[in-house]
Parts: sequence; structure tokens; C-alpha cells
Amino acid sequence: RRHYSYRFVLLPETIGSISYLSKRLNTLKENIICGYNLSCVGDERSYSHLRSRQGNNLADIALDSALFKLDNVVEYSFLERGSDERQYCAPGIDLPVCTFSRTKFGRYPEYHTSKDDFTVVTANGLKGSFQVMKNIIDAFEFGIYPNVQFLGEPQLSKRNLYPSTSCTYKGRHPAKTRMDLIAYCDSKTNIFEISQKINVNLKELFEELKVLREKNLIAISHGSS
Repeated sequence: RRHYSYRFVLLPETIGSISYLSKRLNTLKENIICGYNLSCVGDERSYSHLRSRQGNNLADIALDSALFKLDNVVEYSFLERGSDERQYCAPGIDLPVCTFSRTKFGRYPEYHTSKDDFTVVTANGLKGSFQVMKNIIDAFEFGIYPNVQFLGEPQLSKRNLYPSTSCTYKGRHPAKTRMDLIAYCDSKTNIFEISQKINVNLKELFEELKVLREKNLIAISHGSS
């Protein structure tokens, strides 16, 4: 019951992506909306985002929101490229692709040595990478353009979405994420952009979106109006 199709491409670095693009570029340009070059995704030391050539395509924005507030996130510019993002983001190709790693290739001492073994690559490290990608896929399948179903600010308390008693909160108000999210549900701002605007990780935002849709406060689509 997927809305989108997903393609996994396993290739030898550089020559593989060049060969693949030579055969499939037109199809990819017509169909791909978001893609990731996955490299070195098995350790537990950090999360890394190597941006696309332009630095702000949909893949970049989605990955930003999925990595927000995770421990030890490192960002790299396209100038620090070294894997197949070189091909997928080259001038004239410019697919909406960026690179995701745990510790970036070339940035850990075991890289390209016999010590890059299962003491470095762990099940827990792979699980962390899987969860980042899963959160992004779940968001796309749910729909990324939320739209409010009313005019003005809704009354949340009668829907059991707002504290029933008044008090002074130390720190973040318990309904602030919900209210901030609603404020940007305009059918034009995608949920990855909203995540950045209101400083909330994609997974947390996604859970709020599900609540708001269940209460019929928002509708959500896969394309902006």
C-alpha cells in the first residue's frame, strides 16, 4: 500500500554510479523526488550529513529534520564530497540526492584498513541508520504537505489537546509543539521545513501530525497546492 516506489541501487563506487546514470538518467530525472547515497552507515560514533551541491534540495531538508536533536550530528559541505554524491549531484545531472553516513568515510581511523570490522560496524549502529531512513520514508508515505481544516486558531482544549488547568510551566509549554505545528500547516510548507522552523525532530513532529489528523484538524497531501 505504498504511495511511492523505492529503488535500492548497489554499485561499485564511482564507475558503478557513472554507468547507472548513463543508462537511467532520463528516467531518474523524471521520477526521483528524494534520494540518498548511503555510505559507512554501521558505526555508533556519529551521524553525518554530506550536503548536495546546492545544499538545500528536498533530500537535504528531509535529512536535516530527521537528524535534528540526535547526538553527535556532523554536517559536511559538498566541498568535502568523496562518494557517489559526486556523480548524482554533478552539473547537468543535479538529482535531489545527498549523502548520509554514521561516521563519514575517511573520518575514522579504521577506514580502508583491516580494522574496519564488526567491532566498528555494529547492529546498533545499523539500527540507528535504519531508523533515520525509516522516519523519512514514513513521512513521505504519510504525506508531507499538511493543511489546516478551519479558519483561525482552533480550540484545542475541547479536543483534549491542551492542558485543562492553568499553571506556570518551567521550560516548554506541553502544547507548544502542537500549536506551532498548526501555525505552519498551510499546504505549501512541507513537514521537513516545518521541523526546522519550530525546532522539532521529524519523528516527534510525525507523531503530532497523526494526532492532528485523527482529530480532523488537518488534512495532508503528497504534493503542494
